Amino acid sequence: MPTEAENPEAIRCISEHNWDIPLAHKLMAGCETTIVPSMIWSPRIGIAADYAGGTALLLDLLGAVGDGLDGDGEFAEFSECVAKTTAHLEKQRARYFLLETGEMISVTNDDPVAGVQRLVSDGIPAAVAQAKAAIAGENDDWLASVRTDWREHFASFYSDALYFSFPG
Repeated sequence: MPTEAENPEAIRCISEHNWDIPLAHKLMAGCETTIVPSMIWSPRIGIAADYAGGTALLLDLLGAVGDGLDGDGEFAEFSECVAKTTAHLEKQRARYFLLETGEMISVTNDDPVAGVQRLVSDGIPAAVAQAKAAIAGENDDWLASVRTDWREHFASFYSDALYFSFPG
């Protein structure tokens, strides 16, 4: 996993999402998940994970979600979201996915360290288990709910330069 000694300029931006850690980010952080020092916050509240594994899981779930969408407009909008997401993830490919949780954890008025520990021990594994079951055709009700609210789960702001972006 990344260490404090690694060059922060090698970190690439993925996306920002308002008010919550979306399902997409939980899945990206769902393989070989570990808590690491944050690059922008003092507490140890960063989450690092295997980029390739998280990307594969996310893309597999996006495929399952898309397979069940009805309506030309809805499917077209979702397909555009998937294309943007896929292109950005490929362009920003790295060894690790680093999830900076400070802003989202701080809105809960919870202890940030405890909040991240719960996210790593419960929230992320639960999301991964739900997604894997849905991809395997064993979680239709959950998959239907994700389809209904796909924007909430997947429509993030993908960019090369985010609010806390490093130069490079």
